[in-house]
Amino acid sequence: MVAVATLILVLLLSLIIVRIAAEALILTGLSRETARFQARSAWTGTGFTTTESEQVVGHPVRRRIISTLMFLRSAGLVTAASTLMLSFVSVEEREEGWSRLLVLIGGVAAVWFIARSRWIGYWMSRAIARALKRYTDLDTRDYAGLLHLAGEYAIMELKVREGSWLSDRKLQDLRLPEEGVLVLGVARADGLYEGAPRGDTRIQPADTLVLYGRSPALAQLGRRRAGDEGEVERKIAVEVERDIEASPNADRGSLIDSELAHSKGDTNVR
Repeated sequence: MVAVATLILVLLLSLIIVRIAAEALILTGLSRETARFQARSAWTGTGFTTTESEQVVGHPVRRRIISTLMFLRSAGLVTAASTLMLSFVSVEEREEGWSRLLVLIGGVAAVWFIARSRWIGYWMSRAIARALKRYTDLDTRDYAGLLHLAGEYAIMELKVREGSWLSDRKLQDLRLPEEGVLVLGVARADGLYEGAPRGDTRIQPADTLVLYGRSPALAQLGRRRAGDEGEVERKIAVEVERDIEASPNADRGSLIDSELAHSKGDTNVR
């Protein structure tokens, strides 16, 4: 029974370690979802190769966090596996084996509940962030929190394609802030990056824009084509943004659908 308890303790410690690593990554500027995904990938040894992974590898502090996590994993998973084997190999009676199995299932269920509980996760995150701020020299600003990357707000990369409404135009002519969209940076096809671009910056095909705004607005902007139809969609987006500013609790998605339907009705009448 001691072996089963040890296994459950190892699982619980694994959960705490991964949560600490995720909070540390968040404090370096990663979004909460990205930080948790990368922490879990490093702990399990999955090793996904994505642009998010490149953000971790190219950042010295994040790389140190992931390296520490991988080092701890190399001992943690082996310990958990060996403990699980010993807990059942040493069983001589069937009844004792069933009792250990039930205890194991209950313990794993409890750890799963702790991992999925938003209330526990919230307080764990606060405690971990406070400890990291006090005892480490990490950049303790939660950029995801500062930008309110929750609910409808998001940061998105948008690759500009031929025929896009954005293509071959200056930012000052696009007037994206009227739609509630801010351009944080422009990554050129040749690898150059322009941060905080000015109004005279011209957007070219194959550029990648780093945008901040409400998710529905960013998604609609990515689908917008050049021409009269694109200009109509732009006017609708501006009207929707004004409606949301007037009524903050309004649903952008339903407003866009309503405006599009109204616009199509006017076109049919003509």
